[in-house]
Amino acid sequence: MKQAQTTIAIQTRGPGLYLFTHDAAAFVSREKIVKGLLTCFIRHTSASLVIQENADPDVLADLEDFMRRLVSRDPMFYRHTTEGPDDMPSHIRSALTATSLTIPVRDGRLALGTWQGLYLFEHRDHPHAREILLHLLGE
Repeated sequence: MKQAQTTIAIQTRGPGLYLFTHDAAAFVSREKIVKGLLTCFIRHTSASLVIQENADPDVLADLEDFMRRLVSRDPMFYRHTTEGPDDMPSHIRSALTATSLTIPVRDGRLALGTWQGLYLFEHRDHPHAREILLHLLGE
């Protein structure tokens, strides 16, 4: 059994979904693990990770629009407002999605479906430097 880790950095420009499938796939390819599991873990509490369709950009826009309707940014609803009106809603959005993903590796490649992509889901209004830890385990 072999293990490998790396960290990828993604500079966000504000709310939305940022594709990182290529970075994860390149890491798996470099490590030459034929079968195993890749875990992706985001090291932040106001952004998250999702597997989502990567063919139609309307899907990503609709997801962001839905989250804006689902989680209010009105500061009157929250006690935690010291980091701005977008912070507590960002924590809630992160709690509703995921902070880690596990993807099978088969034949040396991510075993994603045809239309699936790996995304960082930024929930804050301003640009942020985000880190995703990739941990690969397999043979």
